[in-house]
Amino acid sequence: MTREDALALVKDHLHNKNLVKHCLAVEACMRTLAVRFGQDAEIWGLAGLLHDLDYELTEKSPDLHTLETMKLLADRGLAPEILHAIQAHAGKAPCLGPMDWSIYSADPLTGLIIAAALMHPDKKLKAIDVEFVKRRYKEKHFARGARREEIEQCRNLGLELDGFIGLCLGAMQGIDADLGL
Repeated sequence: MTREDALALVKDHLHNKNLVKHCLAVEACMRTLAVRFGQDAEIWGLAGLLHDLDYELTEKSPDLHTLETMKLLADRGLAPEILHAIQAHAGKAPCLGPMDWSIYSADPLTGLIIAAALMHPDKKLKAIDVEFVKRRYKEKHFARGARREEIEQCRNLGLELDGFIGLCLGAMQGIDADLGL
């Protein structure tokens, strides 16, 4: 599957523009993390782009999240590691390696970074830095949906929290126009 095919699939199944942007953000983080770990950015990027493909279908039945995605992707010839990472991000499969831990931790971090950018006076990703995000991170009531215990699993990648935030923030800043921030 090409990136273009994957993006078309995402746009066919996700009608909420913010969900599409979320998938783009996770894709950007995954590509950056793949490069950091000397892995295939195309494969990691596809996992990030497709990870929430069934979100709107399963929103009211979270226990089905990723299971519908597996059905949608069954005959598309994707590498098994992509499918495993998609399941791992939602806790439907164990995190077995760097790709799984990356998507597991990057998924909630993208939401926290976007929320931080939106609270900045400029409302731009390029206006914030790691310290700004870290201050928001420490505020327990800020972006409650950004599961900090999952973000902190970046340690399974051998990364400190500041470094992980920096990699993902930089990735998202690189596609700020696509994210509208």
